[in-house]
Amino acid sequence: MKQILDFEKPVVELREKIAELKRLTKESDMDLNDEIATLETRLEKLEEDVYDRLRPWDRVQMARHPERPTTLDYIDCLFTDFLEMHGDRLYGDDEAIVSGIGKYKGEPVTIIGHQRGKDTKENIRRNFGMPHPEGYRKALRLMKQADKFNRPIICFIDTKGAYPGKAAEERGQSEAIARNLVEMAGLSVPIICIVIGEGGSGGALALGVGDHIHMLENSTYSVISPEGAAALLWKDSNQAQSAAETMKITSYDLKQLHVIDQVIPEIRGGAHRDVKQQADHIDHVLESSMAELQALSKEDRLEKRWEKYKQIGDYTQLDL
Repeated sequence: MKQILDFEKPVVELREKIAELKRLTKESDMDLNDEIATLETRLEKLEEDVYDRLRPWDRVQMARHPERPTTLDYIDCLFTDFLEMHGDRLYGDDEAIVSGIGKYKGEPVTIIGHQRGKDTKENIRRNFGMPHPEGYRKALRLMKQADKFNRPIICFIDTKGAYPGKAAEERGQSEAIARNLVEMAGLSVPIICIVIGEGGSGGALALGVGDHIHMLENSTYSVISPEGAAALLWKDSNQAQSAAETMKITSYDLKQLHVIDQVIPEIRGGAHRDVKQQADHIDHVLESSMAELQALSKEDRLEKRWEKYKQIGDYTQLDL
């Protein structure tokens, strides 16, 4: 059964009413075409009112939608000859991160992304998209291989955060994340990062140091979840909606703050409405981004990457 978010219930109810009238028209001699046309006009206006004016908390819900396309969905649509590679050569394989090599418009690339499940069984297998340290070490292994063979790196970000369990900490979770940040900053090949769902905390940042960072329109990217922020600020996780408004975690907020480079538009109603059409929107931005970065020399790319991260946020330099 498809999950319906609270703010879109009026839209779904009107769609169902139109579908019912169309069924009656088909199964009987009743002519309901005028009524259907009137309702379709009303539906178009209602969709515009609902989906074109989403609040931050609405976008948080959209980013968490259980049917939202995952890394593997976009890999199927955007790349050919994908060969998944497993393991970190230190401990094991982490299915919360998918990584491998494939071709983008005939050119070899390395693809890495968080992977959550579509149902309970798969979510358990993939740890709900929350990687262990071996997942980040697997990602880093593939990144270094890409750097060696001069392959561009494309990262898809979609995680609530790195797994905070005892075993993950014992195996060096924080070190694995920090190592990825350092290593990604110095890779000489183009790195393009795309937030496709939730981008949460260091778990997202570990795949998020790139030359270009793009976000799907209804994705989020933040240091902490709205519930976590509300619990810290107001000692009440039920204030998550207010926290989402305050935190500036939506794509448009982050574009304005120069944290990301481009907002990738979503089809009306969310990316889960049509995966292939949404992949086309990503393809347009990815192709442009790839061409821009490959036109630069390695030295210029690293310099621009350094300048990009220096300009994020405000700071004051003291003359001592």
